[in-house]
Amino acid sequence: MPRPIEALIHPQALAHNLARARAQAPNARVWAVVKANAYGHGIERCFDALRAADGFALLDLDEAQRLRALDWRGPILLLEGVFEPRDLELCSRLKLWHAVHCEQQIDWLAMHKTHEPHRVFLKLNSGMNRLGFTPAAFRAAYARLDALPQVDEISLMTHFSDADALRLGQDGIAHQLRAFTEAADGIAGERSIANSAATLRHAERTANDWVRAGIMLYGGVPDFPEHSPEHWDLAPAMTLRSRIIGTQQLQAGDTVGYGSAFAAEGPMRIGIVACGYADGYPRHAGTGTPVLVDGHRTRTLGRVSMDMLAVDLSALPASGFGSEVTLWGEGPRHSRLPIDEVAQAAGTIGYELMCAVAQRVPVRHA
Repeated sequence: MPRPIEALIHPQALAHNLARARAQAPNARVWAVVKANAYGHGIERCFDALRAADGFALLDLDEAQRLRALDWRGPILLLEGVFEPRDLELCSRLKLWHAVHCEQQIDWLAMHKTHEPHRVFLKLNSGMNRLGFTPAAFRAAYARLDALPQVDEISLMTHFSDADALRLGQDGIAHQLRAFTEAADGIAGERSIANSAATLRHAERTANDWVRAGIMLYGGVPDFPEHSPEHWDLAPAMTLRSRIIGTQQLQAGDTVGYGSAFAAEGPMRIGIVACGYADGYPRHAGTGTPVLVDGHRTRTLGRVSMDMLAVDLSALPASGFGSEVTLWGEGPRHSRLPIDEVAQAAGTIGYELMCAVAQRVPVRHA
């Protein structure tokens, strides 16, 4: 039989979370962000559950082609735009919308031969300082695009750095929202400024024409641990689960795993789970990382190995060989372990865990 680890994708959770984005921003259209292969969930596996979105946003031309192959005829937005001039040919053929964040991309558009002008999203660097035109250069960039016959409608966008929390003890979006409002004042075009965090926390100020629902679609909480999935009514779209494949009885002083990172203080029973860092479970998840065994919360012990990790069964006498282990997501008997809890214990974020599930882990619909 195959090794017992598997990842389950929950289409009903994806559809529910998309509906939550709509409820937060009822007057806006919703981009379903499916970059990084739908945050590791698989574009093809998520498509039917997310096709009620108004458009899909992503990074890679390959992913855009996959969506068109699924017979998606609606908008597709390239969030980072094109990476070289010839990418514009595919944009023309697939009718892709694309961000414009630098002068080089405008230069490429000016040289592009197309029968149908492009829909573009002009990006403002409002303070994130990754991509986008500075406020001082924004209007000139708009004027250049507006003068090109290769360009049809121009929309305006920016991205918040601190929508999930306070910034230096103050409102996390105020400085960027002010920069965007001033730079875009009097310029025609639809607006898209809200990511998941802004959609959940600041919809009344940021839900313009389009919101970009990313991590929230997959049940991740952008402002965890301040808020829980239950607070925002989000459901996990992925479960990573396995089984206990062995048990050990320890005595005081016995150690567990490489480096003897955990030592028993007294008699205890442990279970060995078929899951390790080669499956995408975080190697730096140390002793105490939460895990569910048969739906009951317990903890990991010692270092995570390539293919195995250890869990504490001392308080679970009915659990043992063959018991179901929920690494994150939906467990048995209506139990649940938020991915963000596991990520926090490992010193990372839920986004990374979703995207890091290894190819060797079988994935199927729940």
